[in-house]
Amino acid sequence: MSNLSEALAEEMNVQTVFTIPIFGGIPVDESCVVTWIIMAVIVLVCFLLTRNLKVSNISRRQAAVEYIVTWLESLVRGCVGEGGERYVPYLITVLIYVAFANIVGVFGFKPPTKALNVTLALAIMSIVLVQVASIRAKGAKGWLKSFKEPVAVVTPFNILDLVTRPLSLCMRLFGNVLGAFVIMEILDTVVPIFVPAICSLYFDFFDGILQAYVFVFLTGMYIKEAIE
Repeated sequence: MSNLSEALAEEMNVQTVFTIPIFGGIPVDESCVVTWIIMAVIVLVCFLLTRNLKVSNISRRQAAVEYIVTWLESLVRGCVGEGGERYVPYLITVLIYVAFANIVGVFGFKPPTKALNVTLALAIMSIVLVQVASIRAKGAKGWLKSFKEPVAVVTPFNILDLVTRPLSLCMRLFGNVLGAFVIMEILDTVVPIFVPAICSLYFDFFDGILQAYVFVFLTGMYIKEAIE
């Protein structure tokens, strides 16, 4: 149990990798560095997959890429509904990043989503986008009036919802990723080697991708609700 507590404390501890020597020193932690690595990998993969695109007589690579992009657009568009198409590219980007961030632990990196500052930043960005979508759809006056719906007495709760929604998004993603780590650590200590290896395929891949989808799905549902 003590080993598990130590491992958990180590995973939750975000270490500073280096400090940028400006403004008195800006610390850059490992979650930020891993995020940069993920971004570089995603950009490189996108560059390699989108070279030499054609309108006709397309290659198998281009056909596969077009199928994946179309499938992702259809998946996310179903979350935001009609009128939310302009937010689909952002949500797809978040989906890809969170999925990579959740499964990067397989390659020896500490997943950025185990850091509260990363999940909180993602949640705040999503909720800000929801409010922007609401203002675009209803106008500033209509957005302010929406806080009194369905009746004026619930206005304080609707305002409180601006805080609770990003908090719930943050804690859901953080808790699920951290919970998977705790389960894997327990399995490593109580069962044979091959069982954790099999479970790792679920927690590191399937569950990581599932949590990315859940995060984007909830954000899309909030946008859909805001623009209706």
